[in-house]
Amino acid sequence: MKLNSTQKIWPRETAAKRAQALRESGKTIVFTNGCFDILHAGHVQYLNEAAALGHYFILGLNTDASVQRLDKSPARPLQSQESRSLVVASLGFVDAVVLFDEDTPEALIREINPHILVKGADYQIEQIAGAPFVLSQGGSVKTIALREGFSTTAIEKKILRAHGLDS
Repeated sequence: MKLNSTQKIWPRETAAKRAQALRESGKTIVFTNGCFDILHAGHVQYLNEAAALGHYFILGLNTDASVQRLDKSPARPLQSQESRSLVVASLGFVDAVVLFDEDTPEALIREINPHILVKGADYQIEQIAGAPFVLSQGGSVKTIALREGFSTTAIEKKILRAHGLDS
C-alpha cells in the first residue's frame, strides 16, 4: 500500500516506535537530515542514493526555527516546514519525514537508532551529529558525493541576481 505524502510525516514518538518495530523485523533503517528548503536535483540524487542503502529511509527535517538558527541567510527558510515536509515526503523513496527543532538531529538519531546514518560528502564523519552514537550501536556512517553546482544557497543567490537584488 502506497502512503500519501501527509501519511509519511510522523511525530517523533511515532517514528521512534515504528523504527523499533522495523529493527525487530530485520529491516535496515537509513537516516539523514537537512533543511531541504528548495528541493533541487542535487537533493534528489543524494536522497535517492541514501534511500538505496537500506530497507527503510527516514528523513529528519529541520523546523523553521532550527533553520533560522543555522545562519544560512536572514531570509531562510524560504518555505515553511509544512511545505518542505510535504515536498520531501512526496518522493517515493522517502518512507518517513520527522521534524526536529534542535540545532542538531542528535536526539532524534538516538530515538530512531538507525543502522546507517548518511550525510553529504562535504562533512567529515567526525563532524556528523549522531555519528558516535550510531557507531556505538554497531551501525555505520556513510557520506555521499554531492552533485556539483547544486545548492539552495546558490539558487537563492541566482534569484536575487536575476532581480538585481544581490549585494
